[in-house]
Amino acid sequence: MSIDKTLKSQLGLARSRNVLSRGERIAQLIEEDRWAPGKSPLGLPKVRVQKAVAGKKAKKTKEEPAKK
Repeated sequence: MSIDKTLKSQLGLARSRNVLSRGERIAQLIEEDRWAPGKSPLGLPKVRVQKAVAGKKAKKTKEEPAKK
């Protein structure tokens, strides 16, 4: 059975995922120098998923008027 068009979200998967695929985990382990070539892809160690944090707006500072 398929989902009705009106029930589908417009953005799909917009939020960050908390589970990585095996390929993504291996890529992250390579970046962290925790992966050796030729090693078995089974039984991979846990990899921390970085959550995206929305940036805060900078506070506006009052500029002093230019003196003539």
